[in-house]
Amino acid sequence: MTVRARALTTDPFDDDKLREECGIFGVTGVADAANFVALGLHALQHRGQEAGGIVTYEPAEGFHSARRFGLVRDNFTKQDVIDSLPGALAIGHVRYSTAGSKGHTQIRDVQPFFGEFSMGGSAIAHNGNITNADALRRELIGMGSIFQSSSDSECIIHLMARSLQKTVPERMKDALRRVEGAFSVVAMTRTKLIGVRDAFGVRPLVLGRIGEEGWALASETCALDIIGADFVREIEPGEMVVIENDEITTHRPFEQKKARFCIFEHVYFSRPDSSLGGRSVYETRSAIGAELAKEAPVEADLVCPVPDSGTPAAIGYAQESGIPYAMGIIRNQYMGRTFIEPTEQIRNMGVRLKLNVNRALIKGKRVILVDDSVVRGTTSRKIKEMVLDAGAAEVHFRIASPPTAWPCFYGVDTPQREKLLAATMSEEEMRDHLGVDSLKFISLDGLYRAVGEAKGRDPKAPAYCDACFSGEYPVAPADQIEKGFALKAAE
Repeated sequence: MTVRARALTTDPFDDDKLREECGIFGVTGVADAANFVALGLHALQHRGQEAGGIVTYEPAEGFHSARRFGLVRDNFTKQDVIDSLPGALAIGHVRYSTAGSKGHTQIRDVQPFFGEFSMGGSAIAHNGNITNADALRRELIGMGSIFQSSSDSECIIHLMARSLQKTVPERMKDALRRVEGAFSVVAMTRTKLIGVRDAFGVRPLVLGRIGEEGWALASETCALDIIGADFVREIEPGEMVVIENDEITTHRPFEQKKARFCIFEHVYFSRPDSSLGGRSVYETRSAIGAELAKEAPVEADLVCPVPDSGTPAAIGYAQESGIPYAMGIIRNQYMGRTFIEPTEQIRNMGVRLKLNVNRALIKGKRVILVDDSVVRGTTSRKIKEMVLDAGAAEVHFRIASPPTAWPCFYGVDTPQREKLLAATMSEEEMRDHLGVDSLKFISLDGLYRAVGEAKGRDPKAPAYCDACFSGEYPVAPADQIEKGFALKAAE
């Protein structure tokens, strides 16, 4: 949805994870709204570390905008920046690129985007990915639209500009009906805060209450916690909420679909202190680990997480299996994403700059390493080598998600399919490739049971979007198909 950022804002030592799409946040009815948005974006920093932006509105001075590369803490904690963003209504965005001119950072690609319409200005921030953006862009350019960015999200602003509706919410409905793919949106006018989810509800969006007069919209509940807001409810799939003068109106602009929320939000993307579907993310990940222990037991001495994302699943695995849990790998909490320019010599050090093995604990032990996923396998191999170098007798990998064999086109930065380990190798071949004593992934049915679907996955009507595991896309990725991407053959 935006562009890949400069070398210093990406992590050269963690290239084996799926990237966390983007985070969006908005507030209304509070003094100094930009302060609230900055805090909310800080809580959502895990969803995007490349850049961030805030737009505010103050009646006497109009709209104000600040967009910066880098982390929220480095940009939006500065008093002069916050002072330049007055008003009681604001939205913000943190990003990791999923579409656009990757490798070429441009400030014009940083959201929120702003448009001036005949009825007044409007700003918009988008989490997700528009799968027909290429076709829409060609159409709009053919009709005279002039694009300022390489982002798919800018299509929404141009579609709104061409709508004949008389209000911004109605124009937004028009625009989003043309859009395919996945989107959660926060937007603002001079008086309104707007939140929308696509008909499948692939990406998350929640509503919170701030005191007696304020409201907040956020990608996750953890962003409500940081500002002291009370969680009210999730915005429903296909729902638009418009908040104005402390009143909320609800609209249903899209054809009703069966919800297909992204199941990987439960596995990895969301923070463990957030809630999804009324359930703690931490508890779900612990349940995934317990289910994995039932499906793939192995005799061992220790269960160790791959920090930090594997920790809750490792705890669940240990509790279910009865094998002691231990912090066999320690993460350097102070090695940030802006550490140093990644020279070849530094790259060769690999994950050792971020992770270190607790040798006294590991030596002579049969170790189960629990991680959330294996994408390319590069990091997994390095971690295995570190554990063996520390004297482990055996290394067994247990993965808290099914094999990632298909790319995501709904707002997650995944490699091309041929670069996904599970797309080209069987589980046994992956085990040999990684050089471990055993390798087991949780089954797709097991994952569904862990997230609350007692009967597992219904193959005829899955409750979640699990395309990265199953290859079954709820919305056909039109732009990718045009480029030659082959969908999974019908079974």
